[in-house]
Amino acid sequence: MTRVIGLISGTSVDGIDAALVEISGQEVDLKVELIAGKTYPYPPDLRERILQVCAGGALSMLELAELDDAIAFSFAQAAQAIQADTHSVQLIGSHGQTVYHRPPKPEKATSHHAKLGYSLQLGRGSLIAELTGITTVNNFRVADIAAGGQGAPLVSKIDACLLSHPTESRCVQNIGGIGNLTYLPPRQGDRWSDGIFGWDTGPGNSLIDLAVHHLSQGAQTYDNNGAWAATGTVCTPLLEKWLAHEYFQQFPPKSTGRELFGWDYFQECLTDATTEQLNPADFLATLTEFTAASIVLSYNNFLSQMPDRVLLCGGGSRNLYLKQRLQHLLNAPENYSLPNRQSPILVETTDQWGLSADNKEAIAFAVLAYWRVGGIPGNLPKVTGAKQAKLLGDIWTT
Repeated sequence: MTRVIGLISGTSVDGIDAALVEISGQEVDLKVELIAGKTYPYPPDLRERILQVCAGGALSMLELAELDDAIAFSFAQAAQAIQADTHSVQLIGSHGQTVYHRPPKPEKATSHHAKLGYSLQLGRGSLIAELTGITTVNNFRVADIAAGGQGAPLVSKIDACLLSHPTESRCVQNIGGIGNLTYLPPRQGDRWSDGIFGWDTGPGNSLIDLAVHHLSQGAQTYDNNGAWAATGTVCTPLLEKWLAHEYFQQFPPKSTGRELFGWDYFQECLTDATTEQLNPADFLATLTEFTAASIVLSYNNFLSQMPDRVLLCGGGSRNLYLKQRLQHLLNAPENYSLPNRQSPILVETTDQWGLSADNKEAIAFAVLAYWRVGGIPGNLPKVTGAKQAKLLGDIWTT
């Protein structure tokens, strides 16, 4: 049994999610027990600096170094806080804070190196290891990207080990700032894993959160339980316009981030809403429907059949209105007319299957660190597009 801390701050930049877990087994026999999980908010000024950079703000090399240090200090503090009086932690897996993600675009490349993607996570592992005195693994995405992959999603192999089922197909749908899925076929036969798929579905909470912040003049940062959006009416013409975005037609492997569905795109959505004379509730209802509908569109476009069950995780799994809209759209007649289906597609959370929805991403990077020091590849090439399975992450010892 190995005790590991997983750390991540996602595209919503809400704070640092920390999970303290005990891990045993390797892959198909992998077992993870959550001991503690908590989100540690960034200091407000640091969060604002991160959001400015994610929105394309320029910084000098000095400012970049200072931001990298500040994020590493915050991550180290979260690791120290989550372990409290426990002194037997052997390992930290730190995803860091993504500030830039560029997927590979071979069809537009003019040279070999331009064919590769690029992803930058701040919060250097060497400093976290030094501050905590615990071996730390970070930079999980770079090896997959160097092998021609997207560097995302990286959770699919973990989903397969912990959430696959012997008789039913499942989609594990994370709704953070950006949404991503893992499709898991029934765990039958020696080659069942060949049927695993995964990709980024598009916007999750990112546009909704930006809208709430804007509409509330900064008083709110998210729509609690979707209560505000639930009072509005969806603008169908606007929804259809947004769903025509080329990203939703692009075949997997694919990944995205705030570079595509962030501040600039929100400004376009805001202009559209003003043109349509939408009130705040209708604007939020349409943005929430956009997240739900883009997920279902993704399933329709790229899965050979709809799943038996959808398991939600991430912050969006706590948005009751979003969950209800997703359930409704998944079971709409055009999606539900499948042969031999006797029951609706169920939408639940990973909590109901033994894996904390709030802490799942942090748990994933604890597992990836555990696999890295154990010499076990962490990516699924069919999901990320990498040429081969790779050991993920750089190891920093004290």
